[in-house]
Amino acid sequence: MQPAGAYGAGKAGSVSFDPVAFFTHPRTVLRLLSWVFSIVVFSCIVNEGYINIGSERLLCIFNNNADACNFGVTVGVACFLGSIFFLILDAYFPSISSVRDRKRAVLLDLVFSGLACFLWFVGFCFLANQWQATSPEELPLAQGSDAARATIAFCFFSILSWAVLTLSALRRFLTGSNSNLFTWQHLDPVPSNTRATPYPIANGATIVTTNPYQAPPFTETLDPQKLTQQRPLAPAF
Repeated sequence: MQPAGAYGAGKAGSVSFDPVAFFTHPRTVLRLLSWVFSIVVFSCIVNEGYINIGSERLLCIFNNNADACNFGVTVGVACFLGSIFFLILDAYFPSISSVRDRKRAVLLDLVFSGLACFLWFVGFCFLANQWQATSPEELPLAQGSDAARATIAFCFFSILSWAVLTLSALRRFLTGSNSNLFTWQHLDPVPSNTRATPYPIANGATIVTTNPYQAPPFTETLDPQKLTQQRPLAPAF
């Protein structure tokens, strides 16, 4: 998987944003899917999740249990806002120059994704159980049946999307400390106009390197007098 922060090139604070690369990134696609799934869940409950039978009081279609509807709406809205937040964070991530801030961002993504996956699993089990316990007499003319089934189905889809996001964040966090995820080394190409630094050696040749801080390989300081003494004499005929 492509390392986080590889959406552009350049140094911190000057990374150009590439919309095509960002929105085609697998993690961005998963966040958008999770965002859509959360919209479907809480919109189905809000629009068709309540009915009134012979009174003005609204009853939840999930076995008349208001806690089931409230739980679905709460988790859906929270993940809706969380998906937007982490989409913005992913877009801003390449411009974060602090290693500590990068680690915190990935850790926050890991914790939220894991919590969201767990809550969607609880919500799926809770809503499916309450829907199974709902009797046909409680829903005349099958009011809200399609909305209830759609809510349960997209709760299941949300489990999968957030589980993949959790694994992705975990992989980024575990490999980040041992790679260049939290640094800008992978975004710093070798400048083409770097001045070459020559290093003289004993026989008058030079070793050229583009890194002024790197010592020439296998060289040592030699005394010119020793070189004169060690120079072989011409054979006498």
